[in-house]
Amino acid sequence: MLLTKIMIKELLENKITIQFGCSVEDASARQIYEGLIEVVNDVLGENRAKSLKAQKDTKKVYYMSMEFLVGRSLKNNLYNLGIEKDVAEVLKKMGIDLEDIYNLEPDAGLGNGGLGRLASCYLDGLTTLDYPATGFSIRYEYGIFKQEIIDDKQVEFPDNWLKMGAKWLVTREDEYMEVLFDGEVHEEWTENGLKTIHSNYDTVIAVPHDLYISGHKTNNVNTLRLWSAQTENSFDLGLFSKGQYDKAAAKKNITEAISKVLYPADDNIEGKNLRLRQQYFFVSASLQTILRNHMKEFKTLDNLADKVIIHINDTHPALCVPELMRLLMDEYEYNWDDAYSITCKTLAYTNHTIMQEALEKWPVDLFKARLPRIFSIVKEINRRFCEFVYKEHHDKLDKLSSLAIIDGGMVKMANMCVICCFSVNGVSKLHSDILKNKLFKDYNDIFAGKLTNVTNGITHRRWLCQSNPLLSNYLEELLHTNFEEDLEKIEGLNKFADDKNVLDKLFDIKYQNKVRLAKYIAENNGIIVNPSSIFDVQVKRLHEYKRQLLNALNIYYLYRKIKYEHMIIEPRTFIFAAKASAGYVMAKEIIYFINSLAEMVNNDPYVRDFIKVVFIADYKVSLAEIIMPAADISEQISQAGMEASGTGNMKLMINGAVTVGTMDGANIEIYDAVGKDNIFIFGMDAKQVNDLYISDYKSRWYYENIPDLKVLIDGMKNKEVAGRDFSYIADYLITNDRYMSLADFESYRDIQKVVNDTYADKYKWSNMSLKNIANSAIFTSDRSVEDYANGIWHIDPLKNIK
Repeated sequence: MLLTKIMIKELLENKITIQFGCSVEDASARQIYEGLIEVVNDVLGENRAKSLKAQKDTKKVYYMSMEFLVGRSLKNNLYNLGIEKDVAEVLKKMGIDLEDIYNLEPDAGLGNGGLGRLASCYLDGLTTLDYPATGFSIRYEYGIFKQEIIDDKQVEFPDNWLKMGAKWLVTREDEYMEVLFDGEVHEEWTENGLKTIHSNYDTVIAVPHDLYISGHKTNNVNTLRLWSAQTENSFDLGLFSKGQYDKAAAKKNITEAISKVLYPADDNIEGKNLRLRQQYFFVSASLQTILRNHMKEFKTLDNLADKVIIHINDTHPALCVPELMRLLMDEYEYNWDDAYSITCKTLAYTNHTIMQEALEKWPVDLFKARLPRIFSIVKEINRRFCEFVYKEHHDKLDKLSSLAIIDGGMVKMANMCVICCFSVNGVSKLHSDILKNKLFKDYNDIFAGKLTNVTNGITHRRWLCQSNPLLSNYLEELLHTNFEEDLEKIEGLNKFADDKNVLDKLFDIKYQNKVRLAKYIAENNGIIVNPSSIFDVQVKRLHEYKRQLLNALNIYYLYRKIKYEHMIIEPRTFIFAAKASAGYVMAKEIIYFINSLAEMVNNDPYVRDFIKVVFIADYKVSLAEIIMPAADISEQISQAGMEASGTGNMKLMINGAVTVGTMDGANIEIYDAVGKDNIFIFGMDAKQVNDLYISDYKSRWYYENIPDLKVLIDGMKNKEVAGRDFSYIADYLITNDRYMSLADFESYRDIQKVVNDTYADKYKWSNMSLKNIANSAIFTSDRSVEDYANGIWHIDPLKNIK
């Protein structure tokens, strides 16, 4: 449906009159917001029907992910439908600013970091390129949490995003699914052979809520299906009548906890139990839906692998393997061999990390108790795999313990994915090489050709065109081209690398974006920052391996040099934004340290003219959309070999930030794209890190032999930073320093001096910024989606979406 301004006005007026019983003139901002959502959802619903019609007899992708960090939907949908300017004009005539309406919408609480944003970028790219795809996840009632900084420490509060965000969700109560937990499993012979019987189980009802996913300038609309947990018998009237009010609703509360919060703390058995229930809940409900819809269309599951790809995004949805087996055998009466063959041909897996703690391992006792039927299937898959290795790969017998799915009282989910999925990919060249040659080397020997690479990508329409209209509009005018559909056209910017008029304009655009961010910081942090200073940005999930601590150590170093030795540097504003998992003590302590540095630096009347430190609370997509366009420096300083890829580095690059980074993840591909003169590389590479580990890394040596480090660490212990004791971090650095911040400190300190001197040359810096923008095309998610579609999924775009 192509909406004109007259139609938009009439549809909006009609929605508000019917829903709220008032005219547009008398409607509140919230009523305008909700009415506008209904107008947009009606258009998307109509287009969704067209997409479903075009999907008949096509191969479809189902993307399984614990996170989809979609951000705000209103602006994205208006932009994709091509009606944003018209809607703005209609509202302006009513005396309403569309930006004010945008700001009413919360970020959907469906993710935490790069994993979830990547999944959302892929759904956007799949839809824009007219591929048939559905995402599956959980409708988290409170997301991960709302972060506030109180007394310089992170404090978590519920993020009640559904209060204003639920309007986008289309609930399909008639399409609910039942998910079974607990109980007992036994086998019995029937006239149809040996059957497995699951009895005395607990039933949880999975209710689906669909979020329409629009594509840019296409009628194709895909969906993100989100499941909420309910129970059949939610209230015990007998207990209530006896005055036992809490117990009367206990089952309801326990069941609904499944879809309450993303990533509940799992440092206790109750948390592990809830996480396992979450993962099986959304996997089971999703697979049941996929098979039901497939049977409705094709009347058989024999062709499932020909018509369906189920993609496991990281190890959280690894239960797809045994659950698909269970459904095929128990519900559709396939024998083991046929079920296993279909399963292995249907499932693909993306690994996002080499960190052992993130590879999903479950205690056997917990796994067996919660999922008895699933455990029996996993046990048999493991038995058969071990038998296969014994017969066919004698050279791997000494590795069988590490290769097995069940070993040492643990069920290892990543192992199961590698064994059972037809494709396993990493997300950058370096990461995929590490998978092939190290983490999954023995599997790579056994399953030759299974491991491959698809480098991550970002939706440039969101992270450049929508987030940075000043830059996007200028580039379109300069290049006389529209790169919304084809980002490769942006490469034409390279020919202006030495044009001072263009460099001046890029510098001015960056300044205006910095003014916008400075205004946000003043309003939300109460800190006045200088837009002419270098905006040095590190925004990402707070984790030790991402090394926000290394950045903080350098800030502390600069503070002492400026204060006590009167060192002169280019003014710089250090900007952090990050959430630490609620139970992650060290990460939360690092946030406290950064905020304490800010307290000390920003209140020093001499030092604050040269540096300031800002920690922006509650990092999310809508905040990133303000920060990314304003960044001069992109801090990508993870320990080499630890960051699978990263996507923040790509978002910052496309907005003209220059990377300061290690040769890690996609930084390597950025280096290849822009050349060594347009990126600041420091520190050890992955091989040097590994060699240092092998030679027994001793962080104390660096503390004792690098005077600058000793002064800093002693100062942390002696309450020099805002009068607070940071011995916890200091002792960690001296005795452990797991991610080698001390080993890379001197190199990092030295490259920051180079950054300072380079920024002093305006045209040299703007030239570097231009080269980053111009050579960012390889990082569009459209390219990633095509890599998956052609290299792994083998799917075709839809035709005739009318």
